[in-house]
Amino acid sequence: MRLQVQCYAGCKADERPVRFRMGNNDYMVEEILDQWYGPEDQFYKVRADDGNLYILRQNLDDGEWSLESFRCLKTFVAGAAQGGDWGH
Repeated sequence: MRLQVQCYAGCKADERPVRFRMGNNDYMVEEILDQWYGPEDQFYKVRADDGNLYILRQNLDDGEWSLESFRCLKTFVAGAAQGGDWGH
């Protein structure tokens, strides 16, 4: 899935992702958990502001971004988020 990604530009352009858009949803990158390189790509494992984990890939030749993996970390119990207020 293709993404629109906004990056932080420090010493070099597009140093790291800070925000990305999938469809009509925008996500802020709260934490970069890991980063690695392939022969033609760079990868970022990030935690977004929705609490979930994403692996974002940028092709170094054309600069295109894609979603490589998604992991939902939110757990729900009886319709309420775990750790939420149970009315007690």
